[in-house]
Amino acid sequence: MPVAIPPGLLAQRTLGEDWGRWLDRLPGLADELLHAWHLRPTGDSLHGYCSLVVPVADADGEPGALKISFDGDEESRHEGLALQHWGGRGAVRLLRADPRRRALLLDWLPGPDLGDAWDVEACEAVGGLYARLHVPAMPRLASLGSYVERWLRDLDELGRDIPVPRRYVEQALSLGPELLASAGSAVVVHGDLHYANVMADAAGEWVAIDPKPMAGDPHYEPAPLLWNRMDELSGPGAVGSLRAGLRRRFHAVVDAAGLDEDRARDWVVVRMVLNAGWTIQDARRADRRPSADERMWITRCIAIIKAVQE
Repeated sequence: MPVAIPPGLLAQRTLGEDWGRWLDRLPGLADELLHAWHLRPTGDSLHGYCSLVVPVADADGEPGALKISFDGDEESRHEGLALQHWGGRGAVRLLRADPRRRALLLDWLPGPDLGDAWDVEACEAVGGLYARLHVPAMPRLASLGSYVERWLRDLDELGRDIPVPRRYVEQALSLGPELLASAGSAVVVHGDLHYANVMADAAGEWVAIDPKPMAGDPHYEPAPLLWNRMDELSGPGAVGSLRAGLRRRFHAVVDAAGLDEDRARDWVVVRMVLNAGWTIQDARRADRRPSADERMWITRCIAIIKAVQE
């Protein structure tokens, strides 16, 4: 029976023809890999933003996860390379890889992830993982600068007539090049290390999954811990203000990781302005105004910038 593609992943067809072509190929590609690697599905398929994950067992009955990523996602291009370099230290163990087909066979992680942990405890756990993941970068790994320089050019081309305070846009355009120029030795940066991307392995140890690996400044890392799980900072069970909650998370991860507070703060500013800019770019490419959800997201980006530096 062919692997079923989850509806949430099929919905990405609206993102462009390249997505549509990949989604059309995906069932056959999954079947090819299952056959070639002597795997059998053991449960319903899962998915991320740009990947299919099939729970599997190998010929000896050992559980694993077959992951196939969208071949147009540049940031995950070196995921297998990073996982191989980490060798299971602080990250999920890579069992097999086919870079041409963007396919990985990974250890099965029983979970849970950090989504239900107290956010300060979760931030401290992530901060503790940085020391294991931030090892000297491999020569083949794309540099953080190669991405950020392009993203800043795109931001600059948007002009200043976007719904982000102009001082923050100018700040990001100034800080980005300064941070890249003053970075020390490049380490392997995960790039997207948030609560759902840290899971418990069979021994109950926290390990990272789903890297968007780059060679660069470790201070780039903390921002996703701020923009994820924001609802709980302003809902009925929130303790203190949104600003206080964001600052609590920021200081928890910076302290646990031993990062330089000023550099980490500056990277948060750059990343949040870039996030807001991408939202505007998406709307303009579709020749429409930002939706209500997109406007809310931009407001959250601004709130994070304010929280970490005011």
